[in-house]
Amino acid sequence: MTSSAPAVPVPAGWPLHDTSVRGFASDNYSGAHPEVLAALAAANGGHQVAYGEDDYTARLQEAMKGLFGEQAEAYPVFNGTGANVVSLQSLVPRWGAVVCATSAHINVDENGAPERVGGLKLLSVPTTDGKLTPELVDREAWGWGDEHRAQPLAVSITQTTELGTRYTVEEIRAIADHAHALGMKVHMDGARLANAAAGIGVPVREFTSGAGVDVLSFGGTKNGMLFGECVVALSPEAAHGLTYLRKMDMQLASKMRFVSAQFLALLEDGLWLRSAGHANAMAARLRAAVEGIDGVEPTQPTESNGVFAILPAGIADRLRARFRFYDWDAARREVRWMCSFDTTEEDVDSFVAQLRAELANR
Repeated sequence: MTSSAPAVPVPAGWPLHDTSVRGFASDNYSGAHPEVLAALAAANGGHQVAYGEDDYTARLQEAMKGLFGEQAEAYPVFNGTGANVVSLQSLVPRWGAVVCATSAHINVDENGAPERVGGLKLLSVPTTDGKLTPELVDREAWGWGDEHRAQPLAVSITQTTELGTRYTVEEIRAIADHAHALGMKVHMDGARLANAAAGIGVPVREFTSGAGVDVLSFGGTKNGMLFGECVVALSPEAAHGLTYLRKMDMQLASKMRFVSAQFLALLEDGLWLRSAGHANAMAARLRAAVEGIDGVEPTQPTESNGVFAILPAGIADRLRARFRFYDWDAARREVRWMCSFDTTEEDVDSFVAQLRAELANR
C-alpha cells in the first residue's frame, strides 16, 4: 500500500500579514521563492532516510562538485551563524584565532557564537570597505609560538561583504596565497555568494576553490530559500571533523532532504544566479535613482544587492513609516537599503518617490 501527503487547506483567516507591505530592510524579509516551495512539496512524499542519507542530499553532493570541483564535500546546515561556526571550528584548533574584518558578520552580528560556541578568538581588523588585504591580515597575523597569544591560524573573508562590496578573483587569490604562505587557512562567509557570482560574471569556482578558499559557508536563505545554508569543504584536507562538529553545534537536520531539495531548486537550472542577479539589478536601479537627489550621500560602491547612504536628519524615520529599513551607523545617519529576489521596479520607484517627497517637505 502506498500513501501520499493529503492536500492541506489554508487555515481560515490566513495569511496573517499584509502581503502588500514591501520594504528594503533585509533580504531575509522576503518569502521563499515559489520554485523553492514547489521543490519542497515535491520532496515531501514518501519516506527518506534521515540525517543526510537521502536521495536529495546525495544529489546535492554532485551539484556542489560540479560547482567547486570533485574534491568538494557538502554539509547542509540550518543557518548562517551555524555554517560559520562549524566552518571555522573545522579549520583551527582550540588555541587558534581567526583574522577577520571588524565589520564581519562573525564579529558583529553573531552574538559571540564563534567565541562562546566555537571557542574561537577573533582578531578583527578595521577596513574602509569591509574587505581585507594581505597587508591588513598582517596586522594580526603574528605571534606564532607565543603561548600568551591566541595563534592566528585562519582568515575569514565575506563575499559579498557586509558593506555590499565585492572581492575580485585576484583579491581573493592574493589573500589566500598570503595566508597559506603563513601557514593559515581561509574561510569564506558566502551568505550572499550568489550576489557576488551574479555580479562578477565568472564561474563561482574561480573565486572560491580556484582562488584558494579552504572552506565556504554557502548561503541560501538570503536568496530565496525558506531556511538552510551549506558548509562546503573546498579543501577537505584543511577541514577536520565536520561530520562531528555539525552535530555538536546542533546543525544536523534529521529531515535533511528539505534543506538539500531547496539548494537543488536553486542550483540545477541557474535559479540562484537569476534571483541574485535580479536583486543586484534592483539595487543598481535604486542607486542610480538616489545618486542625483540633493541630500542623499551614498557611502559605498553598489556591487551587490545593497545601497548604503547618509540622509539628512529626520528623513529616515519619516521614510520608515512606509518602508522598513535599518540604520547602519546611526551616529552618521547612514542607512542600508537591501533588495531581494522579489523586489520589483515598482517597489524601487515607489520608495524613491517617497524619499523625494520627504526631502521636499523637510
